[in-house]
This record gives sequence, structure tokens and C-alpha cells, in this order.
Amino acid sequence: MTASVEPASFRDPSSTVFYADGEVYRGLGDVAAGDWKALNDTAFFSRVLKDGRVVGTEALDSTQMATLGEVLPKPWPVVLKHERIPFISYPYEWTFSQLRDAALLHLDLLSLALDEGLTMKDGYAYNVQWRGAQPTFIDVPSFERSTGGPWVGYRQFCQTFLFPLLIQAHRDIPFRPWLRGEIDGISPQQARAMLGGRDIVRKGVLKHVVLHSAMDTKMSGNKEGSEAFKKELSESGFSSDLTKATVKAIRKTVADLRYKAADSHWETYQQTSTYTDDERAVKAAFVDSQLGAWTSEKPLGLVWDMGCNDGTYSRLAVKHADSVVAVDGDEQTIDSLYRALKQERNKKILPLVMNLTDPSPGIGWRSTERLPFETRRKPDAILCLALVHHLALTANVPLPQILDWYQSFGSHLVIEWVDPADPMGKRLLSLKPAGTFPDYRQEVFERLLEERFVIDRREVLASGTRTLFAATPRV
Repeated sequence: MTASVEPASFRDPSSTVFYADGEVYRGLGDVAAGDWKALNDTAFFSRVLKDGRVVGTEALDSTQMATLGEVLPKPWPVVLKHERIPFISYPYEWTFSQLRDAALLHLDLLSLALDEGLTMKDGYAYNVQWRGAQPTFIDVPSFERSTGGPWVGYRQFCQTFLFPLLIQAHRDIPFRPWLRGEIDGISPQQARAMLGGRDIVRKGVLKHVVLHSAMDTKMSGNKEGSEAFKKELSESGFSSDLTKATVKAIRKTVADLRYKAADSHWETYQQTSTYTDDERAVKAAFVDSQLGAWTSEKPLGLVWDMGCNDGTYSRLAVKHADSVVAVDGDEQTIDSLYRALKQERNKKILPLVMNLTDPSPGIGWRSTERLPFETRRKPDAILCLALVHHLALTANVPLPQILDWYQSFGSHLVIEWVDPADPMGKRLLSLKPAGTFPDYRQEVFERLLEERFVIDRREVLASGTRTLFAATPRV
């Protein structure tokens, strides 16, 4: 057995996440171990573990510690074992509704902790992950014994939760590019520059953006001023009751935020596409039966549904797999899917927003704190339905590169070919100069596919312009 340390874990000097034999562990230093005992003794912690709001966590006993002894990176007094999240995602891949629900979870847990004499030292959006449509808090050592002062995670919460939500709700500025471009989120000064004029009268903007920005500018780089401010707070009798009231007010601000994107034709694609009802039924049966056939050979742990649209095929896939990651570039469509899955209490399908021609890269220190999308966990099968023509004809990605990308995962593949004679193929080609894509032909596609995969099965839909392929990578 060998152990590897989580690259992002260095930010918290009091605890370290590491992996051994496929399991997730966290070593706690002396102070963190004391905070863990205080947390484990509370009434609320067992409740939030049971209902899934906090990731499954247990402390190892002496026998388990001895088993790990040889591979422990350090001799910690306490080692926790965590439930493994099916797929790690990041806030710059979430919809507005997802980020808001993650923020509400964070605030609710903080309120419960404050009621029992604890607080949270962080306010980081990355401390929330997902089981399907259920947000789950993963940074257990964030809970610490309270000294009665203000919430030290407030700035972090504003930068990675509140400010991103405010700019999208009030200015229609998508937060994802900002969070992808800066791991620490949106600064108070940046938020202030985007929220001005009449925005100041909107709930929460004056206090959390304007005043926060002014105070931040005053204290920035001024250690004496910062220390004086902390002393002033202490001498003013800042109490836990005041912190509770502040958290309650922030929660109401977040809960009241709304965002409605412009109508998207992709949201109604299943109803407006050129498929006949019979073709939809044949396509669904193909996906269902093929995933079932692969499952009979070996269980499918994870399936990616690339270009998932409304999740029709994600729902089929989850019948055969432990979990599904449903990815699409249209936020409105993914947000609708998320809200439907949330209402269903679905814990197996994770919807994410991502441009597949520009997937999430590695960011942070040495580009390893937040991993690239394609390296986080290998899928056992990939659905690529009604997508290739968009990658090839809209984004100009050559067919060999598309198939090389899919081959690189070593996963089963269900892929759909849309012919140039198809109504959608004609439409996309009409937007390009004549002769731009001479190699976009089915015989070329099939040859390239067969060079990289063994084709297990193919089926031509009734229109004659769309063909489904089930394939397994060549060894």
C-alpha cells in the first residue's frame, strides 16, 4: 500500500488530505484534533452526517491507524477517513442555482455550529462538492472552537460565493470565467467596479460590496491598521450573537437572489429537433441496451454524458452506472436539469456547465490545486450523442483529434454521426464557405473510428442521415 498527498491540501497547515488504497484520509495536527473532538461531541454533527450535508467521516481507531502506519505521511494524533465523492467538480463548472445552493449549505452549517459554540474558519466555495444534485460539505477541519469573534471566513465567502452570485444576478455577468481565472475568487474592489449606480440600493450590495471594498482598500497592506481594526472589534464587545445575526442576514440575501438567463433553444432541443418519435425511441433503446451489455461484462462506475442537453440519456445511463457526469455548454439547459434533479432528490447525476472545446484546465499552485476536467477520474463509458458535428463544423476541430480525445480515456464509447445531408448538418455547413470541410464524410469518420476502436455495434436511424456506433478502444 502506498499513500499520495492531495496537491491542494497544503493550504491548510493544520490538516492534510491523502489517499491510500483507493480511500480518502485526512491527518489532523494537535489543534485540529482538539477541534475535531469538539465537533464530534456536538448534537448537530451526527445529524448533518446522516442527512448527507457533510461528507461521511469517521476517526480511525488504533488498529486502523496501525494498519496505515507504514504509509502515513506524518504521525498525526488523529486520522479521519472520508467517504469518496463520485466526481470532483469546481464552482466555475456550476450553474447559478448550484452555486447559490452550495452557499446556503455553507451558511446553514455555520449557523448550526455557532449554536453549539463552534465556528468555521473558512468560507471557500471549493469546500462544497456534490452527490448528484445534493451539495455536500467536505472540509470537516473547517469547524473550530469559537472564541466569540467575527466570522474569519467572511471574506472568502464573499469572494467565492456572494460576489459571483451578485454580479450574475444583478449585472448578467457570468461568474464562471472569473472563478476559473482566479482561484481566490472576485475581490471586493472588482465586485465594487461591477456593481455601481442603482445596484447600491439592492439588498446586500452596500454592506457587503461597497463598505467591504472601502474597508479592504483602507486595510490593504497596512498591518498596523488591520491590527487596530481587530482590536477595535474585540473592545467593542463583538459577540457570537452578532455573528449569528450577520450570518442570518447574509443567508437571506443569498436566498433571495434570482437569475433568469435569456431563453435558449437548447433547452427545448428534445422537442424541436428533427428526430421523429420512432427515432428517439430507437436511439434510447440503443443507448440503454449497449450500456446494459457492457455492464454485464464489468460494472460501470462512472459514465460521462458529453453534450447532455436535458439529461435524457444521462437518466438512461444511471440505470447501468454508479454515477453520471452530465456536461453541456448551455447554462440555462443545465440549470433546468439541475433543478429537476434536485426536486427528484437525485444523488447520482451531476450536471456541469462546460464548453467541451475549452474544458476546465488545471489551475492554482503549479496548476495542480484544481485538476483538469479530463484527469480527475477516468470514465468507464462516454456518451457522445449529437455532438461530433458541433465540434467539427462549428468549432473546426478535426475529426481525427476528436476521436483521439475520446480514445485517450480508454473507455467504452457511444457516438452519433450526423451526415452533411442531415438538416442540422446542412445548417451548420451553410454557415461556412463552400468546401471548408471536405473530409467531413461518413466513410472518413468510420475509417478513423475503426483505427482507434473496435466497433461493437452500429445502427442507422430511419432518416438515413444519423448513425449510432458503440465502440471499445483498441488495446
